[in-house]
Amino acid sequence: MIDKLFANNRAWADEMNRQNPEFFRQLAGQQKPHYFWIGCSDSRVPANQIVGLLPGEMFVHRNVANIVAHTDLNCLSAIQFAVDVLRVDHIIVCGHYECGGVLAALRDDKLGLIDNWLRQVQDVIAKNQTELDSLKTEQQRHNRLCELNVIEQAANVSKTTVLSDARARGHNVAVHGWIYDIHDGLLRDVEASLTVRRS
Repeated sequence: MIDKLFANNRAWADEMNRQNPEFFRQLAGQQKPHYFWIGCSDSRVPANQIVGLLPGEMFVHRNVANIVAHTDLNCLSAIQFAVDVLRVDHIIVCGHYECGGVLAALRDDKLGLIDNWLRQVQDVIAKNQTELDSLKTEQQRHNRLCELNVIEQAANVSKTTVLSDARARGHNVAVHGWIYDIHDGLLRDVEASLTVRRS
């Protein structure tokens, strides 16, 4: 099975070279993406593909349930690199419907170490308990929690010291909250978008 991945890679590289013989030389030259994507690790949500971008056009960070925690040095370091070094113009927090991590948090499933990570989604539940309780089915609550989680994580991005420092320097960074529907392949804005600008 692993050999198939190498074969697929060779076929992909050959196709990229056929389409543009300069592609890999240009790609190796410099990374200059305009977008930074914070998404879920779910294998059904391939960041570059669903927005039609080639390698090198989007910087990507992924974790279970697309969480932006102020104690997660991995995510914060990726945000800082994207903003301070790559000078991206847009940060996209993208969740998706049918997110297993969000569902586990909603059901309060006990899965092991991941329970600690998903505690942050349970905080989103507590913050929005009345709205979630008003929904009739678990599917409706699950879908809405996926959206509410995106809104919360986009807000967390906007509150980081990285973006505060960018604002002080006059670097405008737009933060977007999107949700991906694996049933139709379409992205939707969850109206969490904002621009961090100089005060």
